[in-house]
Amino acid sequence: MKKNILVLIMLPFSNLLFSQNYPSIQTDRPDQTECPFITPKNYFQLENGFIYEKNNTNSTEIVVPTILTRFGINDHLELRLITEYVIEKNSSDKISGFNPILIGFKTRLLEETGIIPAASFIAHISIPKVGSENFKSQFYTPEFRFTMQHTISDKQSLSYNLGAEWNGETAEPTFIYTFTTGYSITEKIGGYIEFYGYIPQLEKPDHRFDAGLTCLFNPNHQLDISGGLGLSKSSPKYFAALGYSFRFKI
Repeated sequence: MKKNILVLIMLPFSNLLFSQNYPSIQTDRPDQTECPFITPKNYFQLENGFIYEKNNTNSTEIVVPTILTRFGINDHLELRLITEYVIEKNSSDKISGFNPILIGFKTRLLEETGIIPAASFIAHISIPKVGSENFKSQFYTPEFRFTMQHTISDKQSLSYNLGAEWNGETAEPTFIYTFTTGYSITEKIGGYIEFYGYIPQLEKPDHRFDAGLTCLFNPNHQLDISGGLGLSKSSPKYFAALGYSFRFKI
């Protein structure tokens, strides 16, 4: 019994010591630009967030929580699962429930070499029937993006994504772009500014701007805060988010 208790006490410390062989946690939040880095082998990484979005004077959307679960298979591949609970309100109605679950993967394509960026490919697909009645889609909804990153200096990076997604109701894709620069203010605190948008094939584009801060408590735990504005008529007026990400080895 004492031996089992000792193992439980030492587990967090052994996990911390093991993590020192890896860089600090690299997350795909709070910005919309996914990073090219793969979750370390045999690590679970959970990126949890709260999002508030104001669409107009009578319409809001709250996502609480949004959870991205990542699991490292090897140095080149991770598995991904996205779950979101959504609350939509307007002047006369309120609906809530789970969006269809997204399952997918991220795979490493390139290591950074000179002007060649670090690059990865991310793909997800949602299952129409796995979600609340108000948020189910008619068809499977794939999405993908290529994510690239350049190291500008020891403190600054430049990242961008290109991809597309489908809404599960029509065959027309919505193209995605992101462009962000991150800066290490201190060893624990980082910041970013970002432009990104969604360009439907038939409808008007949705362009946005956001910025945020991250706080690294230790190599395995990070807090973040962010917010942004819509830049086009089809965009939300403003939005804000809080998040907490952590990882652990199994």
